[in-house]
Amino acid sequence: MVVLSQPALELDHNSLLRTCRATASSADIPEIDLSHADAKSRIVKAFEEFGFCKLINHTIPMDSITKLEQEALCFFKLPQSEKEKSLPPDPLGYGSKNIGPNGDEGWIEYFLLNANPLPIPSGNHQSLLAAVNEYVPAVKKLGSEIVELITEGLNVKARNAVSRLLNDEKSDSCFRVNHYPPWPEEGAAMGARNLLGFGEHTDPHIISLLRSNNSAGLQIRLRDGAWVAVPADEAAFFVNVGDALQVMSNGRFRSVVHKVVAGAAKERVSMIYFAGPPPSERIAPLPEVLGDGEESLYKEFTWWEYKTAAYKTRLADYRLGLFEK
Repeated sequence: MVVLSQPALELDHNSLLRTCRATASSADIPEIDLSHADAKSRIVKAFEEFGFCKLINHTIPMDSITKLEQEALCFFKLPQSEKEKSLPPDPLGYGSKNIGPNGDEGWIEYFLLNANPLPIPSGNHQSLLAAVNEYVPAVKKLGSEIVELITEGLNVKARNAVSRLLNDEKSDSCFRVNHYPPWPEEGAAMGARNLLGFGEHTDPHIISLLRSNNSAGLQIRLRDGAWVAVPADEAAFFVNVGDALQVMSNGRFRSVVHKVVAGAAKERVSMIYFAGPPPSERIAPLPEVLGDGEESLYKEFTWWEYKTAAYKTRLADYRLGLFEK
C-alpha cells in the first residue's frame, strides 16, 4: 500500500471538516487556563479547530523545569564523542542531525528515552537522569488531567477511558529533549533564512506535552495550509493532538502538523513528553463520539501495528492514510 502525503489527502478531509477557520494568526492560538471552570470545553474546541493549544496555570513546578533544562544544556555542551557514547544500551539515546531512519534531517541534536519505566539515575549522566525522573512524572500527571478533561468534554461515560492508557504499567510513552543550536557563523553571515530544525510532521501518540525555553521556532499548520508561528512562552506548556487521539475522536480532533525553524541568535531547547498507550492496545473511536449510524473512519489497529508502519515512513507522510477506510 502506498503511503500518501498529507497534502494529497487534505481536500477529502476538508470536505468533511466544515468548521475550519478561513484565516488565523499566532494571536488566535488557543490559550487554556487550567484553573477556569470552562477549561474542558475550551480544550475540546481548541482541539477541534487547531489540534493544539497553550496551557497556563499548570501545576508543574518551575524549579523542576529549570533544573532539567540546565542539566540538558550541560549535556549538549559535552564533546561530541562523549555524547555519542550515550547511545543504547545506555538508557540515554543520543542523536544528531538524523531525525528518523528514512533520510529526514534537521539542524538538531537530541536525546530520547523511554518514559515507562524511567531510567535509573546512574553513570556519567546521573544528575541529568535524576532531573528527568523528577520532571517526567509531573508531566505525565498533567497529561492524564488533560485527557480526562477531554473525555468529560466529549461526554464519554468513563472519565479514565483514555487516561488509563497513559497510566498503564505497559504504557508506551517516551520523553525527548531537542536542542537546536544557533546557526553557525558562516550561515548567519550569508543571511541564511528558515534553517529547518525539525521537518513538518504529526506526532503518532495520543497527546504530546511540550515546553521550550524562551525562544521562537515552533510553527503549526492550519487546516487551510497556512503556517503560523507559535510565540515563545517559557512558563507555559503546549499540547499537540496525536494521530492516536485523532482516531479515538473519529476525526473530530486532528493531529496537528508542525515543524521547527532554527534561529540565528538563540539556541532552542524543547522538552516533549509523548503519551502513548500499551503496544497491544487496540486503537478505535470511543463509542460516545460516534453519532447515530456514524461509522468509524478508520480500520481498527493496535498501537504496535501503527508504530511499526509509521517507522517506515518519512516525517511528512500522512501515516494514518494506511488505516483509513
